[in-house]
Amino acid sequence: MDMVDESTPRPPWLTDEDLAAYTTLYEHSGFESALQVPYRRKHKELGISNPKVEVPVLLIIGGKDYFLKFPGIEDYLKIEKMREFMTDLEVVDLAEGTHFMQEQYPAQLNHLLFNFLTKHNI
Repeated sequence: MDMVDESTPRPPWLTDEDLAAYTTLYEHSGFESALQVPYRRKHKELGISNPKVEVPVLLIIGGKDYFLKFPGIEDYLKIEKMREFMTDLEVVDLAEGTHFMQEQYPAQLNHLLFNFLTKHNI
């Protein structure tokens, strides 16, 4: 995690109780379990021959998400490579958002989700 500056203060929306809950969960499951979920595996391992998503997709990106610092991710998003796999993709960028936008901006995310679902009659 050399991408994280340890001197950065914890955000106000991440309470001591939240941090304790996450810590407990990771102590029981280990960090690697989060990396083993199926959507992170190679398509060959899952037997997926056509990885296209043919339903409307909403991607909400936090501009301050550490995920964007992984090599190639920001470029991948900028060139809209994902549209090859998701033709009906709507991308919303929350400039101040982090990886935990649901805790940071719950009302705004609910609004975005509600509008998306309503727009697509879902």
